[in-house]
Amino acid sequence: MRLRSLGVALATAAALVTIPSQIPAAAAEVPLSQGRTAASSSDENAGTPAAGAVDGDTGTRWSSARSDAQWLQVDLGASATLSRVVLNWEAAYGKDYKIQVSDNGTSWADIRSVTGGDGGTDTLDVSGQGRYVRMQGVSRATEYGYSLWEFQVFGTSGTGNPPAGDCAAANAAQGKPATASSTENAGTPAASAFDGNTGTRWSSQASDPQWVRVDLGSVQDICKVDLSWEAAYGREFTIQASADGQDWTTLKSVTNGTGGTVSHDVSGSGRYVRINGTVRGTGYGYSLWEVAVHTGTGGVPPVEGGGDLGPNVIVVDPNTPDLQGKFDQVFAQQESNQFGSGRYQFLMKPGTYNGINAQLGFYTSISGLGLNPDDVRINGDITVDAGWFNGNATQNFWRSAENLSLKPVNGTDRWAVAQAAPFRRIHVEGGLNLAPAGYGWASGGYIADSKIDGTVGPYSQQQWYTRESSVGGWTNGVWNMTFSGVQGAPATNFDSGPYTTLDTTPVSREKPFLYLDGNDYKVFVPGKRTNARGVSWPANAGGTSLPLSQFYVVKPGATAATINAALAQGLNLLFTPGVYHLDQTINVDRANTVVLGLGLATIVPDNGVDAMHVADVDGVRLAGFLIDAGAARSDTLLQVGAPGSSADHAANPTTVQDVFIRIGGAGPGLATHSMVINSDDAIIDHTWIWRADHGEGVGWETNRADYGLEVNGDDVLATGLFVEHFNKYDVVWSGERGRTIFFQNEKAYDVPNAAAVTHDGIVGYAAYKVADSVDVHEAWGLGSYCNFTSDSSIVQHHGFQVPVKPGIRLHSIQVVSLGGKGQYAHVVNDTGAPTSGSDTIPSKITSFP
Repeated sequence: MRLRSLGVALATAAALVTIPSQIPAAAAEVPLSQGRTAASSSDENAGTPAAGAVDGDTGTRWSSARSDAQWLQVDLGASATLSRVVLNWEAAYGKDYKIQVSDNGTSWADIRSVTGGDGGTDTLDVSGQGRYVRMQGVSRATEYGYSLWEFQVFGTSGTGNPPAGDCAAANAAQGKPATASSTENAGTPAASAFDGNTGTRWSSQASDPQWVRVDLGSVQDICKVDLSWEAAYGREFTIQASADGQDWTTLKSVTNGTGGTVSHDVSGSGRYVRINGTVRGTGYGYSLWEVAVHTGTGGVPPVEGGGDLGPNVIVVDPNTPDLQGKFDQVFAQQESNQFGSGRYQFLMKPGTYNGINAQLGFYTSISGLGLNPDDVRINGDITVDAGWFNGNATQNFWRSAENLSLKPVNGTDRWAVAQAAPFRRIHVEGGLNLAPAGYGWASGGYIADSKIDGTVGPYSQQQWYTRESSVGGWTNGVWNMTFSGVQGAPATNFDSGPYTTLDTTPVSREKPFLYLDGNDYKVFVPGKRTNARGVSWPANAGGTSLPLSQFYVVKPGATAATINAALAQGLNLLFTPGVYHLDQTINVDRANTVVLGLGLATIVPDNGVDAMHVADVDGVRLAGFLIDAGAARSDTLLQVGAPGSSADHAANPTTVQDVFIRIGGAGPGLATHSMVINSDDAIIDHTWIWRADHGEGVGWETNRADYGLEVNGDDVLATGLFVEHFNKYDVVWSGERGRTIFFQNEKAYDVPNAAAVTHDGIVGYAAYKVADSVDVHEAWGLGSYCNFTSDSSIVQHHGFQVPVKPGIRLHSIQVVSLGGKGQYAHVVNDTGAPTSGSDTIPSKITSFP
């Protein structure tokens, strides 16, 4: 455990006066870096992100992994002339380090070197110009990493800082109607803070929180807010805007205010502007001589598309020095880092790579940058094994490989994964082994749009779904091996074996992917396929290419307000690897918007907001990211279509691909609804919706989430559906003509007793429930498993619950008791033999009814 050093400060309290000083207090100089986007080579944990060093709060910090050559950088938003850099070190400081500057975030120049540093606060005079400023660590002074309470950059800003656009000098708030949460007395009303008179003021009662707001009379673009505090100032407060006076958007958060007269550059719009105080700087209330609001005559500055891909995207080519070392370095950090904050994406330029073995750990993705898989040829391996977990592959989650070809060194590649580990658009010139070394337990997995020339050997894999691919053979399986549109797939034998095979996939569309067109990055968006069989490449028929300039490249530190502004102006989103804490719901309202993540980019909704809402529009593509529930309960983490949506999207459906949801595990998480699909015709192609059964913040109520997937839209198709451990129903399907091809489920391990899940006279909530109102529904390859570790005497009534109607048909369904920890009485409704004993023998029904 590392202890923060304690400082003791003595202060003399003076009585507050109620008349203004003739000379207002000077405002503290605000660093160009404060509140800007920050990134780092690594974060020690989720509580010490890069943003913690540029937030103006000396109680938060950034800290790195325990190795040298770590860095922290800040994007000033535009080029600036630099004069001074201040580093406020925590106890784990840098002994030797450099201050570097860059115009593009890629090519760096040294502007100051420090050797023999002794920690504390380093104030460095510098001379240089650039948009990005970096502390590049060389040698640590302690056994820990590098740790900074604050990293401050001072100088003269260029364009973009303050925000671009014409910010009017006039005070748009002067003389406008004002209200407040409270007033100290009749002589200090809210209106006095907006009357243009520095001799009058508003003051509140002496309690937290308090607010004062003004009505501008119409929605306007807001670019700057000036605050002139009386001696009773706000230490922590937010500047907020609202169109209706009900729903508020935070434009600026101040966590270490010092009072005086301060100007805050902001970007947003609203009719109402509010100063919302949460922590007072004195024992009195809040008191403001004046609040001035400046509006933009040129509108809110647009969010720029394109740009570099950020610090955690590693772009390589066949001539990259020590390429194997780069793979090994990331793997050493990520091999067992199951709930850490590190996120990495390897992008491989077209060409031939010889003799490499890219081992993939947690939150690590590898993708080719060709338009077709064979444009990137690896004479070597991409390996996932389970040495970190003693040969058990059941927790090899959250990693991916995509859009390349490989020729394994020994003829067979090893891909021993569990959930949330897609294998897409891969050409394997050899075989594929899906089991860990030693054939330990394994619980995967998903393959799509891939060609495996040799044989696929699942061996110990309990279940697997393969879609629209080609295999040279398939050797075996444990419980549930399901195929749709796979050339070379084994025939259905569910009566006596694990196979369920559909000749084609009814409707599909491959996941969007990043590629290089010459030297330019583009995103290819594949078209819809109907009754498809085999891979979609090399023809890639029906797709479109979007230049990177049409994407807001989201980097760690980006705010939800900026993300929503980018969407509002018509940009798509490319989330670079990182963890994004957001205080607003991301609203995707435009048809055909692409939201694509790299390196398992992770969205965390804070303060109980929903993570993402998609409007009921055509052709939105969501792909390649993780939504991690926050500590405050969200109602719905991902919603596609508003309740009651009914538009026809059959010609151009919305797709949700490799979008994963997690509640708990990385820390306490809460949500009532996890993924809700209200739009018709949507396609869910590979998702893992998981209420955590291990990690931190895990408990029946600690990470409570009642529902996994809820489908209310009609004609929705799910291919590769993994949903586990919810407090009530894992899947509830209420839309008509729904279809599921492959479903894997485990019931919640931590059910305290049968009473906790008894409802309507039934013990246990079904893993997959079709609502009684539904007339037509069909599903293939379904499995539910129980492992009631808290009370092994629980007998779940059934795994599946459906109305008995001519249009309701289930094929290849089973329930399994894992080692006798609880049992099932039936498979579907009241049909099917009970499980018994501890031999993990499935109870099956080939077809229902």
